[in-house]
Amino acid sequence: MALKWLVYSAHTIVLGHPQKEEPVQGVGKSLKVSKDGSETPAQGPAAGFQVPLHYPRYKKEDYKKMEEWKVDNLLGQYGLSFKGSLDEKRAYAMGTFLWPDQL
Repeated sequence: MALKWLVYSAHTIVLGHPQKEEPVQGVGKSLKVSKDGSETPAQGPAAGFQVPLHYPRYKKEDYKKMEEWKVDNLLGQYGLSFKGSLDEKRAYAMGTFLWPDQL
């Protein structure tokens, strides 16, 4: 309930006026709407994608020792894909998830 109030308040402050709330159907689910208006669950990689709640807590040394499958898995959790060598993937992950002062 508090989250709903926070989102509503932020929306009101940013836009300067309240909006009529409409129920959101299928929150957290990917739905495909056909031409006749019927909804079916979406298929494919995007159907089950959810961004993790927490930012990765790895250090630069952790990325340098990380195995390729683990780097691929980490990037995949955030919806990222990168083609390249293991060193290039590690550098991409470090550039993506580390703050500039940690590089």
